[in-house]
Amino acid sequence: MILPKLTVRRVRTHAIEVPMRRPLGTSAALMQSAPFVLVEIETEEGITGRAHAFCYLAAAAPMIRRIVTMAGEAIAGGAVDPHAIGASLSARFRLLGVHGVVAMGLSALDVACWDALATAAGVPLADYLGAQRAAVAAYNSNGLSLKEPECLGSEALALLEPGFGAVKIRLGRVDHERDLAAVEAVRSAIPADTVLMADYNQALTVTEALERGAALEGAGLAWIEEPVAADDLPGCARVAAALDTPVQIGENFYGPNTVAAALAARSADYLMFDLMRIGGVTGWLAASKLAGEAGIPVSSHLYPEVSVHLLAASDSAHWIEYVDWAEPFLEVPLRLHYGKISVPNEPGTGVRWDAAALRRYSID
Repeated sequence: MILPKLTVRRVRTHAIEVPMRRPLGTSAALMQSAPFVLVEIETEEGITGRAHAFCYLAAAAPMIRRIVTMAGEAIAGGAVDPHAIGASLSARFRLLGVHGVVAMGLSALDVACWDALATAAGVPLADYLGAQRAAVAAYNSNGLSLKEPECLGSEALALLEPGFGAVKIRLGRVDHERDLAAVEAVRSAIPADTVLMADYNQALTVTEALERGAALEGAGLAWIEEPVAADDLPGCARVAAALDTPVQIGENFYGPNTVAAALAARSADYLMFDLMRIGGVTGWLAASKLAGEAGIPVSSHLYPEVSVHLLAASDSAHWIEYVDWAEPFLEVPLRLHYGKISVPNEPGTGVRWDAAALRRYSID
């Protein structure tokens, strides 16, 4: 791939926090607002690349910003070359470790680099990466939290209204019977052909996952996501081998090496990558190549605005997770049509900030 010649002039960041239209309660936490760090790479040629990193906690925003600022100072004056920049910054932060907020900051820079390059080339990022598809099947992940099961049927129907044919429910209640009741409430409310995924958010021990997974075998779930600790690859493998329902993991993988280890351990039936953990666009491309070669379907975790480009260019693309958390500060929302998200026509990722929204939601 021939890269457009761009030179980093400077890197800027913003911190914002936007309200969630539907607060999300999982076995790990209740989230009522979405904090983001927004990254901009300004180039000498007048092209700006952008990326947005979801921080989970507002307290993490200053840490991610500091990492990005330090990295930006290191790459100023150099070429916008994601592979070279990634190698240089990984070496710079090696003693600290490229995990957590460090990985998220460097991933955001990587995404901004690729956005700048595709923008300079005048094409959507998906096209720049040689995408073979124009849209990706999506499921609505904006609800079905750990609420009382009786509330979930009507909420599931509301999530389908924009045209989705798939939704995801969160599980992991202390009382497994309440989890079963929640699944039954949703399944009985939605059309029979609706795809239903379930996510435990690492809530279970391996023994619990085997027992609860067996009890859910007849529920018609498309997958059971992260039933046990994300780094327990042998445990994940035990659960995946025991259940007929597919097991999905991967959103907490940092970099392609973890993907290779998971594949070697046969830890899951499906894999899911998080843009800001897997290593940005560069990490995603390497990780999805490994999964594609192994014949493992790949889905996205969060960031549908950018993930749609990457899934469109992935050989084993499966599902895109749709959340609307970034929409309050974006100029142009994603285009949804009959349960699929279309690749934007704009050059780059198509992610552009609404200036008024940045001022409204700023936590700088």
